[in-house]
Amino acid sequence: MSATTVAIPETLDEVLTPRWLTATLSSRFPGIRVTNVIPGPIVERVSTNARFRIECEPGVPPGLSPTLCAKGYFSEPGRVSAQAGVPEACFYRDLADDTGVRTLKGVWAGVDPATQHGVVITEDVIEAGGVFRDALTPCTVEQTADLLAELARLHAYGWENPEVASAPWLAPRIAQTASVRGVKEIRHNFDGPPGVGVPDDMRDPQQLVDAFNALGAEQPGAGWTVIHGDMHVGNTFLDGEGRPALIDWQLVQHGHWSIDVAYHIASALEPADRAAAERDLLRHYLDQVAAGGAVGVPSFEEAWAQYRRAMPYGFFLWGITQFVTQDIIGVLLHRIGTAASELESYELLLRAG
Repeated sequence: MSATTVAIPETLDEVLTPRWLTATLSSRFPGIRVTNVIPGPIVERVSTNARFRIECEPGVPPGLSPTLCAKGYFSEPGRVSAQAGVPEACFYRDLADDTGVRTLKGVWAGVDPATQHGVVITEDVIEAGGVFRDALTPCTVEQTADLLAELARLHAYGWENPEVASAPWLAPRIAQTASVRGVKEIRHNFDGPPGVGVPDDMRDPQQLVDAFNALGAEQPGAGWTVIHGDMHVGNTFLDGEGRPALIDWQLVQHGHWSIDVAYHIASALEPADRAAAERDLLRHYLDQVAAGGAVGVPSFEEAWAQYRRAMPYGFFLWGITQFVTQDIIGVLLHRIGTAASELESYELLLRAG
């Protein structure tokens, strides 16, 4: 992945100009001359995702798709959160190719040294036949197993490797996340329409905050690696061949493997399907991470306890979520909250010490 020292513009309109794209893409494609940019659909929440097509003279260079997507923080709420793009840009710039994990094909990634605004340019996965997923998209056990194999690939790459985890942008961030939102936001979701499906024994916002903080207080040790950090089903897509892949790396960090695995299984599957398949899925993950070269992979019994302890992580993240439709928040609170209840996650985290 190439990056340049080109300053990142303040507006999306400036990004989608032949001049800026020529300067940016020339680091990987020397001699490129972008002559025209044709804007496409834009999805804007906190971050901005803008699809576009480029035309070049004498032509688009070999190895570069003409259909691309830029992700940055150009909206009014996005500018306040521009630094949230730093880990994702650094991941695409420094690690994505080395890990071999199935994700968007990066073209350029950079962080503005003055504003700390991270921007990523990738190939347009929709144009290539990909389909983005969310919690309302049916997900099979087989698809979940396939995605866990990709997580195992990512985790095996950085498994208990302090050199990989030493980059500042990979610092653990659970404590930082808990300092931004907490009881107020969770209570709002639990007491509103999204909280209808939350089990009765999981409705105490403070208890959830305490469980999340307990996870954040754990120190690096066995099983720590590079984790995605926000591994719910909505941060995946099916590529043109129908294979699940990972997106949205804003929360990539150094953390325990179980956080990604528990979060994804519980978010992707309905509770009955999850309960029936989760032990086999966990065994599959352990086999895959060992096959990827990880040394010191835990036994199933050890991993099962770690998996159960990790479940409140995703439950907390959806408890504090605000800028997503209520139906999706509700589905994920129900799925992950039910998993945490059935697996007695609070018991393990808060009362077992």
